[in-house]
Amino acid sequence: NLFLPQHLDDDTVSGSNWITENDVQHSLSQTTKTTRKPYCGYKQQILSKREQAEQESLLAAIQWPKPSDGKIAFVQSTDAAHSDFVIVKPSGFFKVGDELEVLVRMKDFQGKPKQYGGDYLQARIHSPLLKAGATGRIVDCHNGLYKVFFTLLWPGEVKVSVSLVHPSEAIQVLLRLREERPDRVYFKSSFKSGRYSETTECNICLPGDLPVCNFTDLYTGEPWFCYKPRKLPCASRISHAKGGYQKGLLTQEESLFFQSDVNIKRPILSSGPDSVIVKPKAFTDSSSMDRAEDPTVSPSGYYYEDQWMSRRHWIHHFNMSDDITKCLQGKVIHLFGDSTIRQWFEYLTAFVPDLVEFNLGSPKNVGPFMSVDLKHNILLKFRCHGPPIRFSTVFSSELRYIANELNGIVGGRNTVIAITIWSHFSTFPVEVYIRRLRNIRRSIIQLLDRSPKTLIIIRTANVQELGPEVSLFNSDWYSFQLDTVMRKMFSGIAVHFVDAWEMSLAHYLPHNLHPKEVIVKNQIDAFLSYVCPLQT
Repeated sequence: NLFLPQHLDDDTVSGSNWITENDVQHSLSQTTKTTRKPYCGYKQQILSKREQAEQESLLAAIQWPKPSDGKIAFVQSTDAAHSDFVIVKPSGFFKVGDELEVLVRMKDFQGKPKQYGGDYLQARIHSPLLKAGATGRIVDCHNGLYKVFFTLLWPGEVKVSVSLVHPSEAIQVLLRLREERPDRVYFKSSFKSGRYSETTECNICLPGDLPVCNFTDLYTGEPWFCYKPRKLPCASRISHAKGGYQKGLLTQEESLFFQSDVNIKRPILSSGPDSVIVKPKAFTDSSSMDRAEDPTVSPSGYYYEDQWMSRRHWIHHFNMSDDITKCLQGKVIHLFGDSTIRQWFEYLTAFVPDLVEFNLGSPKNVGPFMSVDLKHNILLKFRCHGPPIRFSTVFSSELRYIANELNGIVGGRNTVIAITIWSHFSTFPVEVYIRRLRNIRRSIIQLLDRSPKTLIIIRTANVQELGPEVSLFNSDWYSFQLDTVMRKMFSGIAVHFVDAWEMSLAHYLPHNLHPKEVIVKNQIDAFLSYVCPLQT
């Protein structure tokens, strides 16, 4: 699946990481009034009252501020180079545990202050020599000003970095594409009988009046369609693959909002000092601050000397392969999702000498994959999630939905399940993603009901490198929105999170859809620390 913009999966910021001034709670009555075009004529979802209310509250939670005027000229759009930030009390006395506030002032290409919000920013604090870093919490004041709050988590000189991922004007384009052009990534299937084969286009929804094959899943109701082959029956489908990416999605004016060196992930510079000196705490009771045991604490963790320190649970650093073997002995580990969790399979198989991959003859990068350690009775498996998935070629027989796979797992104290699902849903209306998570959540709840000792871990989305083209299909903004929905939908049930979003955003390495090994190692440490918690 290493094609064009490699869009895969990712972790993201907690819902609380981006709130609006006064933390506006949109009431349900408001949301129901917004008329949304039904996404697909084939498959109208029939939701219970409770599901409908949840969906409306999720959509309200990710509602994004819009500019008041319709079309904005490029010169009046947000320009990172003219914008700046200031540390609110740069010469103040700071100690570990204090909050640092930063004010970001947005301007357009003519240097005029912006009067409305809706820009998508990312922010972090870092100390390069200490290999330390953490993310910030951004508040949109809806008037061209943004406040960023950082918790100071280590002593020394701490530098602030803020970047403009997309101007608000670009976000409006991304919103339009998500609603109106869900076909901008298309898929295909091959049908074969004897020596004769045909290939047709597939998607969650297909336009036009041509006859289709209905591959809607009987158990989950997940819709999937392919145009019917001219001669072959629908039952002769042998494989699924990514078809490609639509071109020409933007008008000339819109394309100006997506320029690599102008307004995609551009740094915003400080108009004064961009760092503060942080003193150590007076007494060494770090435990009270470091481990809040609060699933909503923000940030969820920080890097120090390249090691991720979670503020939500104790992390043990598994630096020796023997430690991993000891932890996983006697366990079956199921990894479900996209290529970002396949990285976990690859890391563990490469790092643990006795864990040997069993060749199932699966296509490279696609799977399913399996590694076995017979001596210590460890079984590690990876399987990709069901369509939509932009992998090169997946055999039809291996095209399975996570919810159905979970229903086939007995579970128990020696069963570990890790799931990530986000990147391949970024081109569709959010309702499509909500339905998928609803099905997975139902299966998780049933599994935990019959086998409460089963351990279930969710890997969040992560940030990635963005250019003009990738942004239209897999922008961090899409990932951030889906991640917010995922965190809300899985809160309050007995699952644990590996915050791949913060772990990719807080690190000094360039953003990458598939984070580098040092970041993957930290994800694995967080994952294994749930499997084998330190006896405190």
